[in-house]
Amino acid sequence: MHDPFQISKSPPSIEKQPEDQPTNKAPHSSVTLIYEANVAEFNRNVIVTWNKSLINYSLTISVENLSNENHYTCKIDLKTWQFWGRKGLKSFPVDGGKVDVYWDFRRAKFSSNPEPSSDYYVALVYEEEVVLMLGDSKKDAYRRTKKRPSMFEPILLCKKENVYGKKIFCTKAMLHLGNEEHREHDIVIEMSSGLGDPELWISIDSFEVTHVKNLHWRFRGNEKVIMNNVVIDIFWDVHDWLFGSPASQTSGHGLFIFKPGELDYQPDSDTNRNRNTNRNRNTSRNGNNVLFEDKLGLGYDSSSEIWTPSSGFFHVVYAWKLE
Repeated sequence: MHDPFQISKSPPSIEKQPEDQPTNKAPHSSVTLIYEANVAEFNRNVIVTWNKSLINYSLTISVENLSNENHYTCKIDLKTWQFWGRKGLKSFPVDGGKVDVYWDFRRAKFSSNPEPSSDYYVALVYEEEVVLMLGDSKKDAYRRTKKRPSMFEPILLCKKENVYGKKIFCTKAMLHLGNEEHREHDIVIEMSSGLGDPELWISIDSFEVTHVKNLHWRFRGNEKVIMNNVVIDIFWDVHDWLFGSPASQTSGHGLFIFKPGELDYQPDSDTNRNRNTNRNRNTSRNGNNVLFEDKLGLGYDSSSEIWTPSSGFFHVVYAWKLE
């Protein structure tokens, strides 16, 4: 049911970038989101990928084929848009039926991130239902398609992106904190440079939640943090930052995974007073011995670097260091 997805590249999605965040030589970038939606009477993975480079800009939507690995795919070319091309309709077959893709980007706002930030919609329609809606202009989409929302609410399983920087990396993730389930939270990853043993800091909404010292020995590990009564499993692997061979523009990438979960106990009052932030210091940081599947509930194929979600939402960040 849950299909693997390949590594792709995406720039930071935070509005204000740090001073050392390079913006003038951003590589090919992309953001991949995997949803579970009911299409053609079955729950299927729908993979949405926004791709952007100096010569290409596109949106690709792939719907899972339950009988083989050849997904049903629709690609929308965004680079060659004229104004009249920013609103359109495409159709593609799924199991003998037809999925219609409606989009409207005429008033869309964009940033350095390939995914539009606001004022747009992309609607997938199968028969009489909108099975998946992207963007915030939902009323316009329903008015145009004249279709009802699906009885089965789509579920976002995963968001994966690549970010670039020298020592500071910024992104946003939906961590389901408190009542703001659909709000994205700012994540900042920073590694020290210079003499001495490097250190790693991870902050969520300006609150430091993870500080790793002796990074040469603890380059791979995981930790649980608690924010607003939500447990967040954080996994990091910065081996390539420290020991990888320098490439032409990058010196390897760090892997970070953020997976929100549920408390299995009631935090004490001290935790609640400190913005509900706490660390489970008993969580193992045993370097190469970290069990990805056990700690994060993920399936991992080490031979091809493929991740598949096994339970709940998770956010994957590949942080590429630019020299």
